[in-house]
Formats: sequence, C-alpha cells, structure tokens
Amino acid sequence: MKTYLIKQAIIINEGKHWVGDVLIKNQRIEKVDSSIDYPNAIEINAEGHYLVPGAIDDQVHFREPGLTHKGDLFTESRAAVAGGVTTYMEMPNTNPQATTQALLAEKYARAAQVSLANYSFFMGTTNDNYDEVMRTNASNVCGVKIFMGSSTGNMLVDNPSTLEHIFANSPMLIATHCEDEATVKNNLEHYINEYGNRLSAMQHAMIRNEEACYKSSSMAVELAKKHDTRLHVLHISTEKETSLFTNGIPLEKKKITAEACIHHLWFSDKDYAIKGNFIKWNPAIKSEADREGIWKALLDGRIDVIATDHAPHTIEEKEQAYVKAPSGGPLVQHSIQAMFKFYEQGRISLEQIVTKMSHNPAILFRIKDRGYIREGYYADLVLVKKQKETVSKENILYKCKWSPFEGTTFDYSIHKTFVNGHLAWDNRQLNDAALGQRLLF
Repeated sequence: MKTYLIKQAIIINEGKHWVGDVLIKNQRIEKVDSSIDYPNAIEINAEGHYLVPGAIDDQVHFREPGLTHKGDLFTESRAAVAGGVTTYMEMPNTNPQATTQALLAEKYARAAQVSLANYSFFMGTTNDNYDEVMRTNASNVCGVKIFMGSSTGNMLVDNPSTLEHIFANSPMLIATHCEDEATVKNNLEHYINEYGNRLSAMQHAMIRNEEACYKSSSMAVELAKKHDTRLHVLHISTEKETSLFTNGIPLEKKKITAEACIHHLWFSDKDYAIKGNFIKWNPAIKSEADREGIWKALLDGRIDVIATDHAPHTIEEKEQAYVKAPSGGPLVQHSIQAMFKFYEQGRISLEQIVTKMSHNPAILFRIKDRGYIREGYYADLVLVKKQKETVSKENILYKCKWSPFEGTTFDYSIHKTFVNGHLAWDNRQLNDAALGQRLLF
C-alpha cells in the first residue's frame, strides 16, 4: 500500500472544521494534525478542498445476483466510489432473494471479488424463513431487512405472527420498508378505475399515500417498543411519519431510528410532470409540505441518517406505462454532491452533512473503525473540490446509464476517494488495484 500525506485540507469531522494534514499508511489513518512532515509519503496538496469521511450508504440495491442487466456489484460500487460513498449496505431483494445463510454468503463471496467499495448485505425476511433469520451473525452482517410493504422483488412480510417473532427475537438491527399493502392495493384499484389508460406517475403519491406509509411505520414502531427491538425505518417520505421519532437522545442510546433519502429531500410531487416514471420510487415522492417536514426532522435530529435507496432500472423499463414501470432510480454517484448543493443554498451545514452521511451510520450500525477521521481508523476519505460539474450520460458510471439528476450542475465535484487507504478515485479516474472490504460490527 502506498503512503499518502494530505496537506492543508479543510477537515470536516465530529462537528468541527479546521485546516490540517492527514497521513495515510497501511490502510489506516496514521496521524491527524495541523502540520505533518513525512518525507516518504506521496503528498497531496489539498488547500481549499474539503476532506470528509467517506459516506456510508445504508440502503442500496446493486441488483446482483439475477438482475444484472440493471446494475451489478462491479459497476455500482465504482459509481459509489466516484461519488464519495466508500461503504454501502445492500438489500436482499435480488434474484434469488438473500433469504438463506447460503445465499447471503454467496453475495459476500461475489463482493469480495469485484466491489471497489466496502460492503455489507442485509439478511432478507419472508413469511416462512424465521429460522434462517435467527442464524444471522451480528458481528459481520449489518442487519435484517423486512419489507412491510411490497416493492421491487416483492418480499412482503405480512404474517402478524412472523412479524411478532422477528421483532421479539431478532439478534440484530431490523430495517423496514413501511407501506401498508392493503391501503396501496385499494388506492391502486380506485385510481385505475378513475383514470384507466391515463393513469401515470402523477398519481403515484396518491396511490402510495401518507396513510399507507404512516399506518405501516407506526405499526413497526409499536412492535419495536413492545419488544424493545432495535428498529431502523428506511426512506421516510411523509411529514406525519416524522412524529414517530424522537430527538434529544444520544444516537448510541436510541432504539428506534430513521433514514431520509436524497430523492425525498430534493424532489416533490410537482416534478412528476417532467420526470414521470424516472422519479417513481417506493415510497413515493410526495408533496412540498412533506419534503419540508422531512427536512425539519433531519435537521432537528428526529431523522438520523441520509442515504440514497439507489435502485437502478434500465431506461426501457422506466419508459413503460406507469403500471408496468418499476420503482426506483440510481443516485449513489451524486449523493454527496446533492447535499453540498443544499449546503450552498444554506439549508444544511457541512458538519451536519458529515454527521448524517458518515458518523451516524457508523454509530447506528456499530461499524468497526469507520465513519470518522480518527487516528487508527480505516482511511475511507473523500476530497471534495469546489468545481462545477454537470451530470450527463458521458460521466454517469451506472450500468443503466441514466440519472434523475441529468442536466443538473453541482457546485462541487468529488476530487479523490480513498477506500482503506487506496486511492480508488482520482480526478475522474478509477483505480481498482485494491478492492473494498467486508464490514465488521
């Protein structure tokens, strides 16, 4: 491994910013100080650049195995690193679904061969794989995923007895997708009857509405409180749901936490008129009032982390009629840039961005030696440069080759990304001479 010395960066870490040097040696952060001299290191002049811990994205869908025409662990991990995401946690709704220990092990084995970023994979649940779920090793698997509403890959868990057993006995954190299935089905039938062939993404937020989300999220929270479960509710999409969560408690002591996603912070239902199915996600992007409610909860501490729910589909799939077009879209390459855009607009501080995208995921999932710029921690680091960059098909690294941000000009670019001390992204060039590592907890 090469030794690097980052000189005079604006370091954003643990609620502070200051100018200093960071020495990277043997995969780790060797030293952090105001000035470091190390003659044998490769020096990087970082004056005027921001140095932040690599983002930890706790919700992605990289589509491998079985759905690799959309994306795979090779392509999407490289897009992640290009976007300053050094660590990801991937979901089980692949084909086959990761619902046995053997299938989960196969995903880890594949990632060890091809993933440029660090990785972990959620164990998937069904109505009848309780015994497999209980065998999950909490020291090297990030969590258990429950779909309490059907989405891509339909892994719906709707058996009350199964839910009770998993919440009562899970050996680790439970992450949930919360949408009430009966409400969604009734709404879909209603709008099909009303609109027929004219049904479009414009009705998506009405089909997967506030009621569907709140009914399911409140049920998950109730189960977690009943059984003292460690619960993490993914992709909050309504203002009403934010009332389910608390602030003023150190994150280490929180039992029930929540996530906001980039698309719910950026878009509103007004954008369906232009973007259509290309911003069709589950849960749906909803009203401007919901977006503002999510922002408020993010900033006051009721929502703990920012993620992407990166979920690529092909352009051809997205161009189908609304009822056939799958939900989800690619975001992992531009999440830090999007948040830095919000910083430029005065919506959020750089310290808050780092807290929500790096520190808090590390705390929440108990990730070992990552998520901070600290001596002895893995050197998962990102240099962010003030340099405008417009998203186009020419610079998109996703396998699906599109982004909901196409045409958007960001104020900052990802200049360099280190993964375990390896310079994996350097001035728009990838280097996969060293791969990412499996997370430990």
